[in-house]
Amino acid sequence: MTTTEIKTNDRTTAEATTVRPNPTTAAPRLNFAKAAPKAFRAVIGLDAAAREGLDPALVELVQIRASHLNRCAYCLHMHTTDARRAGESEERLHMVALWREADHFFTDREQSALALTDAVTRIGDAGVPDEVYDRAAAHFTEEELAHLLALIFTINTWNRIALSTAKRAGTDER
Repeated sequence: MTTTEIKTNDRTTAEATTVRPNPTTAAPRLNFAKAAPKAFRAVIGLDAAAREGLDPALVELVQIRASHLNRCAYCLHMHTTDARRAGESEERLHMVALWREADHFFTDREQSALALTDAVTRIGDAGVPDEVYDRAAAHFTEEELAHLLALIFTINTWNRIALSTAKRAGTDER
């Protein structure tokens, strides 16, 4: 990994340059499920519990959006494939990355879930603004909102597992 020095206000900070493995040649670094089976099963359990009571199409949209934001090709491929199998349209799948600019493709409820996904996934940028949380709370019951949050936590965990172990898009090893 390389770093660049940036000078601002007489302070020097290091900005990390992202270096990712070449997805066509990189071998997976480790089999997380085999190396840490209890942890892997715990994430599977959280994932299953998070989905309860949520519309399967919404689940896939949230997982696709977080995977876009995290640049996780492995999870993006998996969840777009799952969404297609569940009957999601190609038009909507293409618009998830730009959902704000193509909001007419998504219901108000879906938009509120996507906004919450953006905020939670990028929590280090500005936290979860009250207006984003309140918008989601207006479209989901308290229980649904808790499940939606758990789903967002889970896909972010899966993205981090796939990225840090160099999972290869298209293999869909589950």
